[in-house]
Amino acid sequence: MEKRVECEFSLIRYVPDPVKGEFANIGVLVREAGAAHQPVVRFTRDWSRVRCMDADVDVELLESFEAEMNERLSAAQRPDTKPMLQVLEDTLSNSLQMTEMRGTLAESLPAELDSLMRMYVEPLKAPASRKKQSGRAALVSAMRDEFERAGVWRLMRKRIPAAQYTQAGDPLKIDCGYRNGRVRLFHAVSLENDAEAAKGLAYSAESLRAGVQRAEQTELELTAVVESLNKVSDAEQYGFGVRTMESAGLRVLTVTDLGRLAETARRELRV
Repeated sequence: MEKRVECEFSLIRYVPDPVKGEFANIGVLVREAGAAHQPVVRFTRDWSRVRCMDADVDVELLESFEAEMNERLSAAQRPDTKPMLQVLEDTLSNSLQMTEMRGTLAESLPAELDSLMRMYVEPLKAPASRKKQSGRAALVSAMRDEFERAGVWRLMRKRIPAAQYTQAGDPLKIDCGYRNGRVRLFHAVSLENDAEAAKGLAYSAESLRAGVQRAEQTELELTAVVESLNKVSDAEQYGFGVRTMESAGLRVLTVTDLGRLAETARRELRV
């Protein structure tokens, strides 16, 4: 029998009204017990239960905390939960809370993280609801799945404001990216219904490249992730969207290329 790994985990909860004490589990922190390895944090992708509790919840803000927490843990010389608690204190005060660490035995850290998310965080019908995703939401989900599987998602920047490279007020946020020599950015563009998103990203490409060169003194590789041609109904529109982005210097890949992209990221980020 394969030896199991001793782990510890804590649940991350959203508490919209501390007086009422109602909460929803939105994430998990897990680490090997007594080990110096970096803890890993993952938040839910299905915010339906949180929205039922708080119709005005800022989901984008909550999602940004996942990246910030992983970044702080990655930067800590001796990873523990203190940076996490500091993030919570510095941001939403009592709106985000963590439970005490509990022990568990795991086949591996990634497997246990998946199991804990299913057990404590994700709605029971989450797998079925994910199957119904289409368009850009499905592409973003597939992209994240592959980068998580490669173990690099926690090391990547997410929802990167284009405004930091272009000009103030630019609403575009690039899905994710990392730097390894050059800056590599990835953005999901659905060609299932129309090509407007493709035109918008193509329009932004030149200013993004110039901004990256100016701000980070390096080249930009901008990749658009699209559906496979056999998944869309309008081949002519699909071709227009692909050609428009490629003519603007973007690399256009489909979801079938995500495994290769994730493997390259794993190698370049030395995971």
